[in-house]
Amino acid sequence: MSRKAAVVALTALAPISWGSTYLVTTEFLPPDRPLFTGLMRALPAGLLLLALTRKLPQGAWWWKAAVLGALNIGAFFPLLFLAAYRLPGGVAAVVASVGPLFVVGLAALFLGDRPTVRSLLTAIAAAFGVSLVVLKAGAALDLVGVAAGLLSALSMSAGTVFTKRWGRPEGVGALALTGWQLTAGGLIILPIAFLIEGAPPALDSTNLLGYAYLAFGNTAVSYFLWFRGIERLSASSVTLLGPLSPITAAVIGWVALGQALGPVQLAGMAVAFGATLVGQLGGPRTPAAKKAGSFVSSERNGQELSMDLEGSGVRR
Repeated sequence: MSRKAAVVALTALAPISWGSTYLVTTEFLPPDRPLFTGLMRALPAGLLLLALTRKLPQGAWWWKAAVLGALNIGAFFPLLFLAAYRLPGGVAAVVASVGPLFVVGLAALFLGDRPTVRSLLTAIAAAFGVSLVVLKAGAALDLVGVAAGLLSALSMSAGTVFTKRWGRPEGVGALALTGWQLTAGGLIILPIAFLIEGAPPALDSTNLLGYAYLAFGNTAVSYFLWFRGIERLSASSVTLLGPLSPITAAVIGWVALGQALGPVQLAGMAVAFGATLVGQLGGPRTPAAKKAGSFVSSERNGQELSMDLEGSGVRR
């Protein structure tokens, strides 16, 4: 396996993990607490990574980390949950699937990546494939929900592009940068959650298990792999891994919840997965030496991962 293929495979674990969020939320967590769930995903994970890395932002990185945390977490989670509550699940997923198109446009503006016919067509194909997987006939539209879904996709897309544009400070690993963003995003969600939803609900052992999975496996590890992938791949390549999330959710729903998965859904999966694969072919890749805080190249991806952890201050 080539180095790029290894990076793509590791990065793809993030949206695959996010595809399990619906199952965990519906089966393990208290109902009707989306903002509290967003808070519990972000803040404990961010604080854990801060404790592990023992690094705080310096200088301009205080506001950069706050901006990235707001875009990738603090604004994204509440808007995503608002869309999920105002729209049927399939419609919300389809609205969110326009993210790759946002990334193509924002990358042209802020990264100088000129959009190609292939990048536009793969982004459109990915959204079309997702719509076949999740969209049901007669699904209702809600303007507030649609606006929230589009803004959540725009927020995450902008976070992806600016994460790529700013890189990270020299000597700071991806693990530390992930901790900064999750902590900043969690602190943004904290007052919103308490203002809208009130005091935290009573939690049983099943709830705690679900929140532990979301915070550490589904968020801390997954966002670390996601941000690390943004460094090593083009912004469009990373965002075109996103369709793996609804595909995974559909497969989990079929296996674990007995949900229907017919020919149309299977065709949509094939289209979306094909667009994901095409999105990984070629494309610009920022050399490690050109990014602030990047690491010395290694022949083995496992060695690169060790460098990330050491750069973050984690003792192996």
